[in-house]
Amino acid sequence: MNFKKRNLVCLIALLVFATGVHAGARKTVYPVVFAHGLAGFDNLLGYYYFGNDYGTFVGDPCDELLETACNGSIHSGQKALAASVTPFQSSEVRGTQLADRIQNYMTSTGVTKVNIIGHSQGGIDARKAAAVLRARYGRQVVHVMVSVSSPHRGSPMAKYILDLGPGVTSVIDALAKIFGNTIYGSGNDGVAAAKQLVYNDYSSTDGVTTGMKAFNNNYNVDANTANYWGSIITAQDSLNTNPALFLLKEGFYNIDGDGYCVDDCDNDGAAGKGDGTRGNGDDDGVVGINSQQMGNRLQYNECALCFDTITVNTGLGYVGNLNAPTSAQMTSKSSVVSQDHLDVVGVPPDTFSEEEFYASILEFIVTKGG
Repeated sequence: MNFKKRNLVCLIALLVFATGVHAGARKTVYPVVFAHGLAGFDNLLGYYYFGNDYGTFVGDPCDELLETACNGSIHSGQKALAASVTPFQSSEVRGTQLADRIQNYMTSTGVTKVNIIGHSQGGIDARKAAAVLRARYGRQVVHVMVSVSSPHRGSPMAKYILDLGPGVTSVIDALAKIFGNTIYGSGNDGVAAAKQLVYNDYSSTDGVTTGMKAFNNNYNVDANTANYWGSIITAQDSLNTNPALFLLKEGFYNIDGDGYCVDDCDNDGAAGKGDGTRGNGDDDGVVGINSQQMGNRLQYNECALCFDTITVNTGLGYVGNLNAPTSAQMTSKSSVVSQDHLDVVGVPPDTFSEEEFYASILEFIVTKGG
């Protein structure tokens, strides 16, 4: 082989290796629905929800010639829906809306099932949506359900806001309605959204039972509503601390989210209690790690020279009853992704690739038949 041919072969091999390194996720059997959290839909602090740092939707495949604003880490034929619901509302309302969006999508595309990835409150909405869809279709509609950074057992930040009193909460609610109505439409209710995310019923005199404890009883982990349940846990630490959340943490409220208790034993709005040590990587700035596990705890494995992967942390076991996890499931920092609450949906600064993160979740969904 002459020198030029040898160099050409080496160049081709290098290109093959380079593309193979980040070959990406396989196409899922069923479309993936992305369910946004509080304050979504497509604009969160000026950034696209479920986008990278430059606004590219992580579920957008590179399916056009020379397309660059797309996720090259997913299959070119991947089908995905970025569903929109009222930004500020309870999950009772938002979950039904999510079910409506999914049903319309299924009708228009002819698909029979979907997978759902829900961030923050979106992971809670997804549970209600799965139950609603089960009732409407008379069968299981959601195959794989994955929550990311979701406060399944409440968020102390929600109770902190409500405890500030009517003078403050009325202003916050007004801002939520103005912002929410501008980006989505009418129907926003900041107080209802906050009451949803407190573990226990916040008020016994408002005529309605709210909170995650009651919601979990109604929409728990259930094989009838989804075939596979998994969750990804986040906590900010060192370089992966969001500056805004850090200032909030230092100046106003510091979540202590890795102590065990079945109920809300320190009355902070989340099941569990603090272990007495704050600022030790036990929360993502909004939600404590003791609130986030649903079903299997999933581990995100980053790889510099290969494709990122998701595996199951089998050591911690399965959370089948969201109101009764074990001590280890509430307090363990095993498999926690070191990113803050907003990093994982595209709000910088962050230190990881949103494209590969969600592509690894899609690949994992494929392994579970979704």
